[in-house]
Amino acid sequence: MKGKRIVVGVTGGIAVFKVAGLVSQLTQRGADVRVIMTESATRFVTPLTFQTLSRNPVMVDTFEEKDPSVVSHIDLADHADLFVIAPATANFLGKLAHGLADDMLSTTLLATKAPVLIAPAMNVNMLNHPAVQNNIRQLTEWGYRFIEPASGQLACGYIGKGRMEEPEQILVAVEEMLGESLPDFSGKRVLVTAGPTREFLDPIRYLSNRSTGKMGYAIAEAMSQAGAETVLVSGPVNREKPPGVRVVNVNTAEEMFHAVMQEMDTAHVIIQTAAVADYTPVDVSDQKIKKKGDRLSLELKKTTDIAVEVGKRKNGHFLVGFAAETDQLSENAQSKLHRKGLDLIVANDVSLQGAGFEGDTNIVTIYDADGEVLQLPKMSKREVAKQLVGLIGERFNG
Repeated sequence: MKGKRIVVGVTGGIAVFKVAGLVSQLTQRGADVRVIMTESATRFVTPLTFQTLSRNPVMVDTFEEKDPSVVSHIDLADHADLFVIAPATANFLGKLAHGLADDMLSTTLLATKAPVLIAPAMNVNMLNHPAVQNNIRQLTEWGYRFIEPASGQLACGYIGKGRMEEPEQILVAVEEMLGESLPDFSGKRVLVTAGPTREFLDPIRYLSNRSTGKMGYAIAEAMSQAGAETVLVSGPVNREKPPGVRVVNVNTAEEMFHAVMQEMDTAHVIIQTAAVADYTPVDVSDQKIKKKGDRLSLELKKTTDIAVEVGKRKNGHFLVGFAAETDQLSENAQSKLHRKGLDLIVANDVSLQGAGFEGDTNIVTIYDADGEVLQLPKMSKREVAKQLVGLIGERFNG
């Protein structure tokens, strides 16, 4: 963090007082902190407070140009390593999502190419309003990062989600964003598969698994951030589309197979995280199967092993697979790597706490043809994705 220029944008909410602590901690860690306040923010805390804590002048008025050699908002926009908007009110999210620039902060944000971290704070009903949620989705699609507001007692008296996250947690997110260093995949095309498949028994019932797609979606997002043209073939999950990623939605293993075959020829890297069903029903009823008798027997047949078929068609592709295991992690993973022609395989023991389906963390070991390459402790799936993208970059670029 030392020497990094961090611009903290402060908008008008009661959580402004908490941002004073954040600015103080950023400054103590050696960051060059510049604060921009909206006019309404100055009604809660004076600019002098942030000037004292940051040891830099505080900007409020777009037209107050103190240095004639530069245009202030362009200079701040060009030289920022990171923007932090805290607290971010519903009003300011709306302005930013619609490209409005009527004050110093919104004008500077439109001019910057630096990453932006947003910490919303507002009443729970305001946060859940469709307009606010649409604005958050739009900003997320553009690449803005959000740190979720916390739940608890709100200043208005309500109890619910809407409290700005504590400065310590925002600081962790800042350190994580400043520490990100992804390889350059510009001009490369990456294909990622994610999520489960559904193998239908009738129009209502299907066989599936617990995959949520979180890992695959995190990898697709990281690849897009690294500059790759990223295509995500996704089974049915309840997740937002990663910014800058083209998503192909499928349901069944057969649909995923055909989608992958259609997309793979132009891909340079193929990362297969999807939990594809190994078996599918032989007979699918076109009507709901009625309950009768104490037992029901199902006849299943093997689905096409997509990773094997991709391996057979390997033609300069860099192939990465995933192995979710419950025992003999190393042996099973390396067997799959050789059998399926993979360059890397990412294995996790789903019986370990923090490494299974549905969670936000993972514990993985990565192997190549010579054995173990990298073992990662429990960390967020987003961080695992960045580590994996970094490793792929090293291998793919020789």
